[in-house]
Amino acid sequence: MKGTPYKMRWRAKELSLALIILVCTTIFILTWDRSPTLTSTLPSKNQLQLSPEYRDKTVPVDPKTHVKEDISTLTRSETVNNKEGQHVDKTRSTNTAKSSSDFEEVTIQKKEAAAKHKHSPKREETNVIESGSDSKLIAETNNVILRGNTSEQEEKSMEHQACDYRKGKWVIDDRRPLYSGHGCKQWLAPMWACRMMQRQDFAFEKLRWQPKDCEMEEFEGSKFLKRMKDKTLAFVGDSLGRQQFQSLMCMITAGKNSPDVLDVGKDYGLVIPPGGKRPNGWAYRFPSTNTTVLYYWSSTLCDLEPLNILNPQTEYAMHLDRPPAFLRDFLDRIDVLVLNSGHHWNRGKLKANKWIMYVGGEPNTNRRIADMGSAKNFTIHSTLKWLNSQLPKHPHLKAFYRSISPRHFVNGDWNSGGSCNNTIPMSIGKEVLQEESTDQSAANAVRGTRIALLDITALSQVRDEGHISRFSLTASPGVQDCLHWCLPGVPDTWNEILFALI
Repeated sequence: MKGTPYKMRWRAKELSLALIILVCTTIFILTWDRSPTLTSTLPSKNQLQLSPEYRDKTVPVDPKTHVKEDISTLTRSETVNNKEGQHVDKTRSTNTAKSSSDFEEVTIQKKEAAAKHKHSPKREETNVIESGSDSKLIAETNNVILRGNTSEQEEKSMEHQACDYRKGKWVIDDRRPLYSGHGCKQWLAPMWACRMMQRQDFAFEKLRWQPKDCEMEEFEGSKFLKRMKDKTLAFVGDSLGRQQFQSLMCMITAGKNSPDVLDVGKDYGLVIPPGGKRPNGWAYRFPSTNTTVLYYWSSTLCDLEPLNILNPQTEYAMHLDRPPAFLRDFLDRIDVLVLNSGHHWNRGKLKANKWIMYVGGEPNTNRRIADMGSAKNFTIHSTLKWLNSQLPKHPHLKAFYRSISPRHFVNGDWNSGGSCNNTIPMSIGKEVLQEESTDQSAANAVRGTRIALLDITALSQVRDEGHISRFSLTASPGVQDCLHWCLPGVPDTWNEILFALI
């Protein structure tokens, strides 16, 4: 019994010593974890590495209260045939390995409507690693890890550059359309204003494109004009390019009458030619920001030259290896350029317009580029190659080539009873998820250049209800327009993507 107090005091000392060791160890571990100096001494294999899964992940978008998910509850995958230009690109050119047949099928996936974005803070999953009280944003761009503080504007710019706008889905948005088809009479041609026709259903006007895993900047006319201050945006292409031009004018002005906007077509030679019905394009300037938006008609993106200027019925040399004279003359005055071509590449159009293919200043004798598909590919590659060669001389210029706008003729073509009678949005699909462009011809044309692809084909393919269809004011009986779009409509989305990219 006498040894008991001694043993208890010894046990207490042991416990105290163990407690001291435990506290010291804990402090040491915490210090090691928080100290950048100590952490840097670790071997590189032990440092935290972001897996590709997280390095490439984009900030999820919080669902908006005004957005309604589509009604579909089915999960299915559908293939929609793109009937565009069956006469186009049916053979391969020497410069392009793929023809338009490569993009005549679009794979669209419908997913369960219940699979919605989770409500989460915008900063969640942004690859931020906490180090004590400091945060370091790690973003992989061009295989380089950037570390340090990043401003909100820089983050938004990086997000827009990384966003793949061609992948996503259509959602219902009560804030749409961005302008009124009744009100935008100053810019919108009556033949494309479906509100002025006999069409009664306008659910198609309420759809908005939601990119997958990223957020698209909201379009505002004031923001566009501020961004394009002292700059010129030019659309050069066919009638679908003209639709995109009119759409943008309506979007900038919100469809309201704007008497202050100046007609500056004369500055670009856009006047009605002798004996003509209309000019080859239009140009308008917003004086508040000195912003010019213009359109020039060049359906094939090559130079057209009358063979006999004295003969009103003259034929035209269609120089496949020359860019349009308009581009050569005014490229130095353009800051954003959007090119498109596609639907005029057929024998009927060439014959009606009296166009004769020329190469090297002489009528074409090369059989490899005599057919429509090869001639188109040869011309587009030639024009884009020339444009790319000019970009170093115009460092301010951002150039885009817009992929083809799909047609939706069923049971025939425009002149053989083809129709597009569907008026129900998203009836053939709502979601586009493929990794590559549906228009491989366009993708091949920009590959290896500094010209960006404005890829709108697949997202437009699932919008068959958005065409003018049987409601056209100018069509002959029994003829439907399944090529052009109702405005407001799908081309507005093309411009929203363009706005995000510039």
